[in-house]
Amino acid sequence: MVKMSEKVKEQSAAGKPWFSLEYFPPKTPAGVENLHDRVERMTKLNPLFIDVTWGAGGSTADLTIDLCTAFQKKAETQMHLTCTNMQIERAYDALEKAKAAGIQNILALRGDPPAGQEKWEVTEGGFANGVDLVKYIREKYGDYFSIAVAGYPEGHIEAESYEKDLQYLKEKVDAGADMVITQLFYDVDLFLKWVQDCRDIGIKVPIIPGIMPINTYGGFTRMTGFCKTKIPQAITDALEPIKDDEEAVKAYGVKLGIEMCKKILDAGVSPGVHMYTLNLEKSVVKILEGLGMVPAGSGDAAN
Repeated sequence: MVKMSEKVKEQSAAGKPWFSLEYFPPKTPAGVENLHDRVERMTKLNPLFIDVTWGAGGSTADLTIDLCTAFQKKAETQMHLTCTNMQIERAYDALEKAKAAGIQNILALRGDPPAGQEKWEVTEGGFANGVDLVKYIREKYGDYFSIAVAGYPEGHIEAESYEKDLQYLKEKVDAGADMVITQLFYDVDLFLKWVQDCRDIGIKVPIIPGIMPINTYGGFTRMTGFCKTKIPQAITDALEPIKDDEEAVKAYGVKLGIEMCKKILDAGVSPGVHMYTLNLEKSVVKILEGLGMVPAGSGDAAN
């Protein structure tokens, strides 16, 4: 059991870039079995930690806890916890189960609205926002958990303004967050400016970029459309002529992922990269190979 806040500090002091891997709970038993096999292989690459999402509206809460409990035996694991449909008693139960499994790392989020609901609403007897959840964890458990929170380089889509979203992030950090992990983005210059803006208002904790490889053109447009992500023109121009060629899109996604990560790591603003795997393996491993973070040929067994 190791707190991520301590591991990140150690790695940063050593000047050694690191990576972490994110997964989501599959919808079918076969998917769960495949994920266990994939995590078994990918943890051998020595990620600093892995983490598992909570599921929209807490829809996969039990499975998230089960997966985190199993994965903690293979690698340091961080469990997502959201405020959506979350009463305080339920949050306490989830945190107690995490603690019992030896998990010391939580990513505390407000979360998205439940399926079929446009606006996010406070659950009766629950938390108003991510700040509330961070405060609750700190008040209830002191320093037992390392707490990460989400950051939005382009500003949260529901934020009144970019500046107010920055201030809200500072509130989460001031409430006790140890680390910030960003939502996906593809404009590295925008990310670098945002990190500086965070530093300028007094956010001192590590900021980790969330990197989502482009695996398919359809998946890329769906995800960036949902998150309203800004896409640099150069990426649009590169994808347009190859959008119907799945292998070409995948190869471009790897090349872009390597370029993005190199630019971020070379800028010295982040000690590592957080890979949104989408429960896939090949592209993530190829990017890590390209960065020299894992040995060449590590992805040969990937599927």
